Amino acid sequence: MKKYSRQRECIMKVLRDVTCHPSASWVYEQVRREIPHISLGTVYRNLSELRAAGEIISFTPGDGTERFDADTSAHCHFFCESCRAVLDIPLSGLEDLDKKAERESGCRVQRRQLMFYGLCPACKKTGGS
Repeated sequence: MKKYSRQRECIMKVLRDVTCHPSASWVYEQVRREIPHISLGTVYRNLSELRAAGEIISFTPGDGTERFDADTSAHCHFFCESCRAVLDIPLSGLEDLDKKAERESGCRVQRRQLMFYGLCPACKKTGGS
């Protein structure tokens, strides 16, 4: 991985300071507050390099937008089909699930992405829209 630049440090700070699982364009808008002349391409390139180095993860929850997460610990995500929020779900037993998948498939699990869909607590309370 390349040496950390001011841009990369700023992108990582943005990702570490939020739990909203932002898109690249959202990250770009936040980083521009500190580095006004940064390009969207620079943000995309740094996000790609950070993902390749295992420092962040990315996923597409079902809305067609790639989302980014600085939390690389074992956890799942929940996508609210009403407000489109993405929430973390820390589940125990994920390693057991990996082992079961390996036993039943004969494959070697190296990583997983598990996404749940439905209504978040706020939308559930209001009946969703």
